[in-house]
Parts: sequence; C-alpha cells; structure tokens
Amino acid sequence: MSRLVFVLNGPNLNLLGKRQPQIYGHETLADVEAACRATAGELGLTIRFHQSNTEGQIIDWIHEAREVAGGIAINPAAYTHTSVAILDALNAFDGPVIEVHISNVHKREGFRHHSYVSLRADGVIAGLGTQGYGLALRRIASLIDAKA
Repeated sequence: MSRLVFVLNGPNLNLLGKRQPQIYGHETLADVEAACRATAGELGLTIRFHQSNTEGQIIDWIHEAREVAGGIAINPAAYTHTSVAILDALNAFDGPVIEVHISNVHKREGFRHHSYVSLRADGVIAGLGTQGYGLALRRIASLIDAKA
C-alpha cells in the first residue's frame, strides 16, 4: 500500500493564525504543513498538503488520492457539516481516512456537532489544536502498516 498521504484542508484554513486565534491558535497553515512534513518524515510517509475554499477542488483531490494515496487526513472545516458530496467522494476511497478539527466542535454551536465526514472516517480528532494533524498521520501510518 502506498505511503503517500493527502492532507486536505477546507475553507478558511488559509487564514489560520489570523482568524479567531482564541479558537484556532496562532499557528499558520504553513506552520501546520511544516509540522506535518516533519512527522511524515519520521514515519516514512510522503504527504501532499492542500487547502481550498472550494468544495469541488477538495473532491478532485480526494478523487486523485484514490489512484495514488494510502490514506487521507482531512480537516473539511465548515464542509464537515454540509457536504454530502465530500462524504460521497471519501466513500469511494479505499484507504484510511482520519478527520481532524483544530477546535473541539462539540463545545461550539450546535450545528457544528454533526459531521457528514465522520460517517466515513476511520477516526476523528477534535480539540487537540494543530497537534491533531500529527496524530492523524501517526494513525494513518499505523493502519497502512497493519495492512502491509
């Protein structure tokens, strides 16, 4: 199984470090990417790190992952609560999927408590800040290794 992992980020995560730092912290998306690359290196993984504010682009990356990736770590952001289309794309992916949320969505507004993505995810990490991305990569590596 491929050791390539797609790390996908949804809308407004390009504003990480600037938008609501009291909720999301002061780290930027570039900081998250650098940490993911370091963790991936430790685990013998390669990553493709992407962010889009457009649902269709995220779906296209999931489709691309079907052909080349062993796993997906995804922070769908607001699409978590609205996108059946992202769920359908993830359902067509055979490898492990870990859903990541920087904030604890269960301590926030009620509409954030439902996740379409969770219906497909092999695990969900929420409320651990940006450290959740590294934990997601560790879990994906473990699941890839278990299949090998």
